[in-house]
Amino acid sequence: MNLPNKLTVFRIILIPVFMLLLSLPLDWGTLTFAGATLPVTHLIGAIIFIGASLTDLADGKIARKYHLVTNFGKFADPLADKLLVMTALIYFVALGWVPAWMVAIIVIRELAITGLRTLIVENNGKVMAAAMPGKIKTMSQMISISFFLLHDMIFAAINIPFAMIMMWIALTATIYSGVDYFYKNREVFSDGFK
Repeated sequence: MNLPNKLTVFRIILIPVFMLLLSLPLDWGTLTFAGATLPVTHLIGAIIFIGASLTDLADGKIARKYHLVTNFGKFADPLADKLLVMTALIYFVALGWVPAWMVAIIVIRELAITGLRTLIVENNGKVMAAAMPGKIKTMSQMISISFFLLHDMIFAAINIPFAMIMMWIALTATIYSGVDYFYKNREVFSDGFK
């Protein structure tokens, strides 16, 4: 278990902590800062979410720089991202912050890509690493989720719904990256069209 994989496991452990913090009826008061008023639980949730997101950046850089890339890392790293993002988005649907259809598209894409990764492993024994469109998708989702949790801090003062704008960018990147993954790996399905 090298350092990047430990960071990935740590990120997975943070997910239930994040989920419980946002789900339990905790009332720790509110804060007003930079044009936004938000519950303290949302601020702590944002700190956990941003911290987990930063470990995602760190584990990838460390793994590539020190040649510590493993199949476990290639599998668990994107899985941890998916679990973290989907937990937040499902919570946001319950709060009415994000439309359910948007989250449904994101969840469907994630399940489809997970299935594609499984097929690729079965066919050639290799784990499909994340490509640039997928990384853009992940980054835009994480920025959007962070600003939802922070109630559009800074941008709220000038009435710009930054979190929702980023969610639209994330949705576009989600669809594009999903199509891109399937197109680039279409040979996996070639036996079904003989």
